[in-house]
Amino acid sequence: MAYRNMKERLIRGAFSPGDKLTIRALSDMLGVSSTPARDAINRLVIDGALVYSGPKTVIVPHLTLPDLEEITQIRLALEGAAAALSVKSVGDEAIAALEQLQLKIDAALEEKRYFDALWHNKEFHFTIYRLSGMPYLLQMIEALWLRVGASFIGLYPEFAEMRYGARNHRSAIEALIEKDAAAVRAAIESDIRDGFRQLKKFSMARDQGKLSQS
Repeated sequence: MAYRNMKERLIRGAFSPGDKLTIRALSDMLGVSSTPARDAINRLVIDGALVYSGPKTVIVPHLTLPDLEEITQIRLALEGAAAALSVKSVGDEAIAALEQLQLKIDAALEEKRYFDALWHNKEFHFTIYRLSGMPYLLQMIEALWLRVGASFIGLYPEFAEMRYGARNHRSAIEALIEKDAAAVRAAIESDIRDGFRQLKKFSMARDQGKLSQS
């Protein structure tokens, strides 16, 4: 339970790259003893979502640009496939859920609550992917989000100001209503590519900052 709770927080962008976490802090956060907190950390280190910076301290790692590029290519393939498959089982209930989630995302962006926007963004995407009816595909996508989720905070504020994600999400909803598999896939792929361009810019600026300080 502790592992799943922490994993979900990382996927949804509740932490940023560079954040440090101790076993005690994680134990308090999750309301568990130190043993399950330590076990959760060890599993997440194996997953590559955390790295040890001391005996009892872990850090949320920064993604390198090559890692980001590779993850993006895999995301395009897997999430594009899941999006295309989603039209076979989409119904009014799922459409209504997606529309409500987008309203929550829009409200969070307007109020500059970026972590809240990321929290709902994950649910928006996975509501679509779950419609594919392919649990193993979903697990693979989730593993990728575990690696990249913390980096999504680098999308803001530009992503909020330009409304890239909102446009892509609305295109996906419209395509789902029409049960147009190719259009749903295109909307999700566009969302991933737009995000990659912003994260790449953020990563390069961060690396240049390190160079200027050295």
